[in-house]
Amino acid sequence: MAVRRLSVAAAVMAVAAAVLVGGGNGFPAEDLVIRLPGQPIVGFKQYAGYVDVDLKAGRSLFYYFVEAETDADRKPLSLWLNGGPGCSSMGGGAFTELGPFFPLGNGRGLRRNTQSWNKASNLLFVESPAGVGWSYSNTTSDYTTGDAKTARDMHTFLKNWYKKFPSFISRELYLTGESYAGHYIPQLAIALLDHNEHSTDFKFNIKGVAIGNPLLNLDHDVPAVYEYYWSHGMISDEIGLTLMNECNFEDYTFASPHNESAACNDAISQANNIIGEYINVYDVILDVCYPSIVEQELRLRQTVTKMSIGVDVCMSLERRFYFNLPAVQHALHANRTKLPYSWTMCSGIISYNDNDGNINILPLLKRIIENRIPVWIFSGDQDSVVPLLGSRTLVRELAHDLEFNVTVPYGAWFHKGQVGGWVTEYGNLLTFATVRGAAHMVPYAQPSRALHMFTSFIRGSRLPNSTNPSIGD
Repeated sequence: MAVRRLSVAAAVMAVAAAVLVGGGNGFPAEDLVIRLPGQPIVGFKQYAGYVDVDLKAGRSLFYYFVEAETDADRKPLSLWLNGGPGCSSMGGGAFTELGPFFPLGNGRGLRRNTQSWNKASNLLFVESPAGVGWSYSNTTSDYTTGDAKTARDMHTFLKNWYKKFPSFISRELYLTGESYAGHYIPQLAIALLDHNEHSTDFKFNIKGVAIGNPLLNLDHDVPAVYEYYWSHGMISDEIGLTLMNECNFEDYTFASPHNESAACNDAISQANNIIGEYINVYDVILDVCYPSIVEQELRLRQTVTKMSIGVDVCMSLERRFYFNLPAVQHALHANRTKLPYSWTMCSGIISYNDNDGNINILPLLKRIIENRIPVWIFSGDQDSVVPLLGSRTLVRELAHDLEFNVTVPYGAWFHKGQVGGWVTEYGNLLTFATVRGAAHMVPYAQPSRALHMFTSFIRGSRLPNSTNPSIGD
């Protein structure tokens, strides 16, 4: 019997030791998410918590890490950042687009996202910069920020995150995001490349960059908005022609968006008034959600899911309600400093440098590609905020600057026997792809096609140009 008791004690100690290291894989036990309120049972692990990026200032970024659904030890790590600037990757990528769960219509539980990108990769979401979501600083001046500081903090974050998850140091790393992440991701990639150039220690194993509907160059991205309005019948010929003839968008900046031409400014005002508030400019074919009705129904514990062509258009309100439940924040190890404001998708406390939005990102993408890192730019074709019209032109100009030839002629790609979108490739390193029927947030409106595209990107394979069965079918 003494031997038996000793064996049991040893077994208990072994289990305790495994728990202390997050399940025996060296991951931080204190960040292990046991189970989120209302969460379906799953077979993969989740971790969430904080990584300090400046101890003196008290600046810390909140992260959410999801293991791959299968073979997590052998699959790469993909970082996802949302844009804004100042919007949350937890609220966007993690719980509305490509993470494993979506909020239920009553705002008090979760449903499984069957097309989560953790089928193909381990996923890391970060609320960046400080002041976004649950990320914070104890130094008020930190909330005045911009691209350079955001990139430095993310570089520091990744170095310190690897200390928590050391098995990922040599793992393949993919940098992904959308919208203003067209600035965040390339600038971070450059910071990591600079690190690799000077480091005598570890080097980041960057294998690819993919950005959806990215802001890359205002000179092209802004006029594309009004061209999109006109080409989709959302404004009249008269207004469209005035915009094309009178507006010099080369002078457009975030800080001073108005053109010197009175006719141009008037046409912009007319266009914006015609579009109005009853069109979802992030996906022009989706219905809009009416917040006042939804918020009342959430308080009354009613299920408020409002579907439009298969998409829950009120998910953002359901998500905000869920994230502000104390039990959810406790389960995520979030809001450790008891912030004096509620969680919101986009920060109301940071002051972001308007001039940074005017930076031309193409030279940064050029340097990334010159380091033999593949770059994919993808666009949901129902987005009028950063339309494919501008992105496609910018990719072509980048290819010309790199002296790349077309390696895949522009044409349809397929998923499940249907056209998933259109794609072209330059020099085997630069890809532009559209996703048919997708929004500014591509995985939100077209989850299956988005996962198919992402899987192709991760595997380094081309999107299929026929209806034959292939990746993700």
